[in-house]
Amino acid sequence: MCGITGWVDWNKTLTNYSAALENMTETMGARGPDASGTWLSGHCALGHRRLSIIDPANGAQPMYRKYGGHTFTIVYNGELYNTMELRRELEARGHTFRTNCDTEVLLVSYIEWGRAAVDRLNGIFAFAVWSERDQSLFLCRDRVGVKPLFYAHANGSFLFGSEPKAILANPAFQPEIGPEGLAEIFAVGPARTPGHGVFRDMHELKPGHFLVYDRNGLRTQCYWKVEAREHEDDLETTASKVGELLKDTVERQLVSDVPVCTLLSGGLDSSALTSFAAEYYNKNALGRIHTYSIDYVDNDKHFKSTAFTPNPDRPWIEKMRDYLGTEHHFIEFDTPELVKTLEDVVYARDLPGMADVDASLLLFCREIKKGATVAISGEAADEIFGGYPWFHREDALNANTFPWSRFTHVRAELLKPELVEWIRPIEYVEDRYAEALAEVPRLPHEKEGRLGRMREMSYLNITRFMPTLLDRKDRMSMAAGLEVRVPFCDHRLIEYVFNIPWEMKMTGGREKGILRKALEGYLPDEVLYRKKSPYPKTHNPNYMKAVREWVESILDDASSPILRFVDANKIRQMAKGETDQFDIPWFGQLMTGPQMFAYLAQVNTWLKRYNVTVK
Repeated sequence: MCGITGWVDWNKTLTNYSAALENMTETMGARGPDASGTWLSGHCALGHRRLSIIDPANGAQPMYRKYGGHTFTIVYNGELYNTMELRRELEARGHTFRTNCDTEVLLVSYIEWGRAAVDRLNGIFAFAVWSERDQSLFLCRDRVGVKPLFYAHANGSFLFGSEPKAILANPAFQPEIGPEGLAEIFAVGPARTPGHGVFRDMHELKPGHFLVYDRNGLRTQCYWKVEAREHEDDLETTASKVGELLKDTVERQLVSDVPVCTLLSGGLDSSALTSFAAEYYNKNALGRIHTYSIDYVDNDKHFKSTAFTPNPDRPWIEKMRDYLGTEHHFIEFDTPELVKTLEDVVYARDLPGMADVDASLLLFCREIKKGATVAISGEAADEIFGGYPWFHREDALNANTFPWSRFTHVRAELLKPELVEWIRPIEYVEDRYAEALAEVPRLPHEKEGRLGRMREMSYLNITRFMPTLLDRKDRMSMAAGLEVRVPFCDHRLIEYVFNIPWEMKMTGGREKGILRKALEGYLPDEVLYRKKSPYPKTHNPNYMKAVREWVESILDDASSPILRFVDANKIRQMAKGETDQFDIPWFGQLMTGPQMFAYLAQVNTWLKRYNVTVK
């Protein structure tokens, strides 16, 4: 994986701005610790930071090719899992290759097929191609949005980057925020509305979209989205296809010229991926696959079972380690380092995020990086197969809002009345929810009733909740120089599973029943039918104490920028335990009272570090 950035300006000769391009590029040094490159022409400048995965010796970027007197230059962040198929087809069409890297295959694919090339790609990617003759820039992001891409079009300049920090490093862009951005932070966050960059004039290129920028202006277009189709396969065929697709996807994603591992929690999803990986390693005499898990010092002493977190992971990890014979690494962190890292993750995201859930992942990725450069992870299984509790709880299904974020009204009570009047957080979330529902593809018999609601839930989770976790995984892993691949995000699998009827998805009366059936024979039955347990969080009361004291110190400091937005008295009441408003998750499954304190502290850190101006 890598970091990409660029700048197009029709009113400047950008060859005179090499220092500015270098600054933009270097902000993403963690994403690409192995190499750096820049390229400048009259009106376009491109920068790249490289994390070497395939053909380390020959994949330097920006990369250019001349074809028919026409020069194309690419910067690319991602991995193509069908590189060899594309290469063979391109060679049959007369193209030759100088490297073994997927960057060159992607560039030649664009030269051969133009915009239509993206329909042929299987992978995770964000890339930009500059056509010197046409004076045009083509930007594209993978179908599901595994790899990030942001852009800004303001003050006569077009800027883009893998992360907002690359755009913020350009002198033409200022870190300003308006009412919509504040609503994203205080009402939607740590999620984001698709396409929203939070900062004024900054946007996210949506998953499954491409963008063209030339002298005629800026145009975006959707090239992929999930569609509703009749499912014609019976139960046995469906389970077989799910298993085949997942196995093929894992095997494609194990290809690497650097060490690969898997993240193993002992749950269904990570155990399935690790099982396929171990089988592949055994078949190809690659030795034992290395696996990693995360936990917290003394978590066994403080763990409390809840509906969201029914049991601890370690016994299940040990069971799968022994069953598959993996080389396992148990990683543990203590509360002080977790709290200390809460500020680091704000810079990794360029926004306040998922508090200790982010911080622990960053620490985890730093440890994994000591032994591997590529990791396989189980994100997206719960979104596409319907594994989360809110798929199955009537209160969540009938909430008439995003089921993972049901307490906007309570969050609004922590804000100053004048801010509530300006950003209208409750109405803002209602509007975003209505927009999401209006997009849902449906079959004729799914217009209403339970089938219609489950179609909505599937779509909402894939397009609104899953991006939050993919953002988190990308930013935290790349901040450690680690590439994480996510097989459940394969678009072929998502297209197929999206249209499996809900009753069939719930085969056996269990959440993710069809996935469990597809994996019969690969996992021990007790793991195969284990009740879902989410990514582990700390249960140590010292964490609550630390983040509460952090927030109180912010409230006591008259210079704290967050004070202009929040009702300090109400937050103090919450800190003193005078309200139990956040005893249940206010976002996702893991973010309760301690995470609210940490989130507010992260907002203050973000406002201060980025010197955000409110307009």
